[in-house]
Amino acid sequence: MASVVVAEAKPKVKILATGGTIAGAQASTSDAGYKSGTFSVENLISAVPAMKELAEVSGEQIANIGSQTMNDAVWLKLAKRINQLLATPDVDGIVVTHGTDTMEETAYFLNLVVSSDKPVVLVGSMRPATAISADGPLNLFNGVGVAVDPDARGRGVMVVINDQIFSGRDVTKSHTTSVETFRPLNHGPIGDAYLAKNRWYERPALKHTLNSEFRVDKADTLPRVDIVYSYANAPRDLVDALVAAGAKGIVLAGVGDGNSTDEVIAGLSDAAKKGVVVVRSTKVGSGIVRRNVEVNDDKLGLIAAEELNPSKARILLMLGLMNSSDPKKLQEFFYQY
Repeated sequence: MASVVVAEAKPKVKILATGGTIAGAQASTSDAGYKSGTFSVENLISAVPAMKELAEVSGEQIANIGSQTMNDAVWLKLAKRINQLLATPDVDGIVVTHGTDTMEETAYFLNLVVSSDKPVVLVGSMRPATAISADGPLNLFNGVGVAVDPDARGRGVMVVINDQIFSGRDVTKSHTTSVETFRPLNHGPIGDAYLAKNRWYERPALKHTLNSEFRVDKADTLPRVDIVYSYANAPRDLVDALVAAGAKGIVLAGVGDGNSTDEVIAGLSDAAKKGVVVVRSTKVGSGIVRRNVEVNDDKLGLIAAEELNPSKARILLMLGLMNSSDPKKLQEFFYQY
């Protein structure tokens, strides 16, 4: 009697689409401009049939927007759906298609609020789907290749783009149009991905996902936190205006080591005395903003952002404020995450 050969079940990957350039279309292939979020998740999946060799792939449309208009409502919807899906045995990994403008922010937000060690991968593209040499299909294929890799578990939320794998905490967009735009702030990529063949280098050292204390599954809103940009001769007007507008937190995109004019620093100190939590970050591309180096944080009641750039510091502060308003406790979050 002939033996029955049972095919090994493929991993199950859910693609959650939010729009962006990867789903964008030009009026013609010679146009630089395009409309983000033109194509649906079904269009994206059908454009890369080779993904089905790697996994059982299915999709959901969470949003269909350019990521410059990403907002708290979509973040919360996305995070809640990811946690729902990963809590079941029917999903082994998640791939999120996303515009590149705010991809680093969404990646870090999810890195803090996803409550699973299963892989979550963000992919996007610098060229729209209709471009002469679109980069989206390979990025999507490689993203699925990372999502099904057992070695990807426990590495936090990742960004896979241009054949590289980045930690969602560290990565930032560094060029307006180049396909090599994404790079980490202070560390190297955590791996390489090419045609679903992955090479891994390191695991994130700080807390994330399953070990994070931040949860938004019951949240309907996020605290308001704004960013103030520093420059020569900057006045304190914007700081005062944000306090008057009801900001719960303010992040300084400072010069150098998280510094600013005397007027801005005085405004931030006054804001802290009124209960607004203030974090000093820097507009410089890399480095660490440490406590009490150029600014006396202890005296002024401010928090140092450590490695986080202003946009990521804003996200950690938003989530931190849902747990505590104590500057000492919030400073600990910046050491831990």
